[in-house]
Amino acid sequence: MHLVTAERDALLKPIQIVSGIVERRHTLPILSNLLLTKTGNELSFLATDIEVQISTKAACESGQDTATTVAARKLLDILRALPGNASVSLELNNKKLNIKAGKSRFSLQTLAAEDFPTVSQAADFKTSFSVNQKALKALIALVQYAMAQQDIRYYLNGLLLIIEKGQVKVVATDGHRLAFAALPIECDVERQEVIIPRKTVIELERLLEDSDEPIRIDIASTQVRFQFGNVELVSKLVEGKFPDYQRVIPSGYKNTFGIAREELIGCLQRAAILTNEKFKGVRCVIGEGSLKISCTNTDQEEAQEEAEIDYHGEIIDIGFNVTYLLDVLTHIKSETIFISLGDANSSALFTTADNTEFKYVVMPMRI
Repeated sequence: MHLVTAERDALLKPIQIVSGIVERRHTLPILSNLLLTKTGNELSFLATDIEVQISTKAACESGQDTATTVAARKLLDILRALPGNASVSLELNNKKLNIKAGKSRFSLQTLAAEDFPTVSQAADFKTSFSVNQKALKALIALVQYAMAQQDIRYYLNGLLLIIEKGQVKVVATDGHRLAFAALPIECDVERQEVIIPRKTVIELERLLEDSDEPIRIDIASTQVRFQFGNVELVSKLVEGKFPDYQRVIPSGYKNTFGIAREELIGCLQRAAILTNEKFKGVRCVIGEGSLKISCTNTDQEEAQEEAEIDYHGEIIDIGFNVTYLLDVLTHIKSETIFISLGDANSSALFTTADNTEFKYVVMPMRI
């Protein structure tokens, strides 16, 4: 049964879009597969891991209407390995998907489409709004690095999304640092607060384009749905109570200084050379006109860096995990970063002049 004949890239692009969430090893073998559905002049592609589901479609003219599932990774690798200008035909015969391109021939096992466990969509999408893709992609990039990974406090393994008063706010924290950013939107809806799983956030950032095209976001009690271009991403929400981020963000700090972001990155990256996997601490001494950064390790080795700053406050001797500092500096685009401090035992607040809605808080560490 002839499914479709198309240029390689017309098949490769949609498969790359959906296959990011496919797990290599799964208790359900069929979840390593893609669901291919041919209907009229469209071929749709769908992948899921039960928690998240991504689907997209491509236009095609030839072929009979049918549906099947095939190993996502193998199909992706075959298409990638074919020449860019290849014409590829897919045929379904005796429960095998046959792939032909030039003199290349492949035959892959399939599993029945009716056994594929698609995510049923919620019936109560009560909140809907749209933003442009570029703005949402930039917003997510400002905070996603602060999400926890595999924390037993499962509600930290995700991103808090808040919609209120014409703004969409995003917050991420792993208990050691917290990132907050906000974006104005044209939307008059009731306040909503949901936690989007880490995997969904990473996929969303990967798939969004730097374009002014809109993305529609629909929120239900247990699900969130993102629709943009030909892509639909549906995800379960994380249950649980996210920490009160407003209590974490300090205010009223008097010890503040600005420093060129690139200069600070250079100082920290050089000092970090002498840290190791177990201990990532750097010592920062902020005094009259200078920031001194130093690091020592168990081999009695030492790194020292110094930068000039416009600072006239009290001397503060404080330690930080250097990874947490480099994370924020590499994810923002501002030329100058402002750092506000209380004392050696208080968290530090990072802000920028060109985005008043961005805040990054990092806890100190003992050095």
